[in-house]
Amino acid sequence: MLTSASVTANIPAADIARARSFYADTLGLKPASEVADAGMLIYRTDGGTMFSIYQTDYAGQAGHTIAQFHVDDVVAEARALQSKGVALETYDMPGVNWDDGVADMGGMGKAAWFKDSEGNTLCIDSGFPEG
Repeated sequence: MLTSASVTANIPAADIARARSFYADTLGLKPASEVADAGMLIYRTDGGTMFSIYQTDYAGQAGHTIAQFHVDDVVAEARALQSKGVALETYDMPGVNWDDGVADMGGMGKAAWFKDSEGNTLCIDSGFPEG
């Protein structure tokens, strides 16, 4: 049924202008388009994916990761985020070794979590393992 569908992330924002600034100034992302009357920003990455940020009073309420950015070098990206004032999150995860906010998950690669301007948890990781 859904095997040929594409999947996108929808990220909530209590303050769309604040979110736009965070995603531009901190993450280096600019919206590809905007649906002003719906309070929505649409982003397209050079990696060929897209996600949206939409205005809602319910932003930051999810207690889990809502979007992951798959990157080539998690450590370099994590340090770049930290240099812009982003605090990396750490979690009690059995079998995971942490080094200054970067998780080494063995065969699952490396990952780092952080919160955006709206309190949403985002992740940078080395992608899904082959298999």
